[in-house]
Amino acid sequence: SAILVDVRTSEEFFEAHLHEARNINWNGNDFEQKIEALDKSTPIFVYCLSGGRSSAAANKMRSDGFDHVYELEGGLMKWRVANLPEVTNTSSISTGMTKREFDGLLISDKLVLVDFYADWCAPCKKMKPYLDEISNEMTDRVVVLRINADDHQALCEQLKIDALPVLHLYKNGKLLWENTGYIDKKDVVKQLL
Repeated sequence: SAILVDVRTSEEFFEAHLHEARNINWNGNDFEQKIEALDKSTPIFVYCLSGGRSSAAANKMRSDGFDHVYELEGGLMKWRVANLPEVTNTSSISTGMTKREFDGLLISDKLVLVDFYADWCAPCKKMKPYLDEISNEMTDRVVVLRINADDHQALCEQLKIDALPVLHLYKNGKLLWENTGYIDKKDVVKQLL
């Protein structure tokens, strides 16, 4: 009798979702109206891609009087890394970059800083301007690659990227440093010097 709620966009939901999930977009204009139609005493399980939107939605639901709201920690990204089942629209999913193609991008005489991000991710959006600055200011020593996790799901699964944002720093194809979550520019630049 529990209800499973996917709070991602309808486009994300169309591409892949958990079996029997209902799509109620956290950022949609009708989120409050749709959750008010749910039984507040029924257990509700909420998820998104990495956990940010579902956490905000779950907190809103709890403050609106829902008795039992549970979050899927790490969202679909952790679900996928664990190879758990999901419903997919195979006609809409692009496989994205292969691991071999990714490894080819790491071959450089410069450091390679890889930013795994998503367009909807607030910390990712906050980091983008300074990553662009690093790309321009340190072009003689660093290559900055931005990889959209939504467009490269298989690659993220292979690399065990199960949260966003994630930064990886490579030298000669070898991983030197990694960071999960928001980090400011000065702390990133320290790794590049």
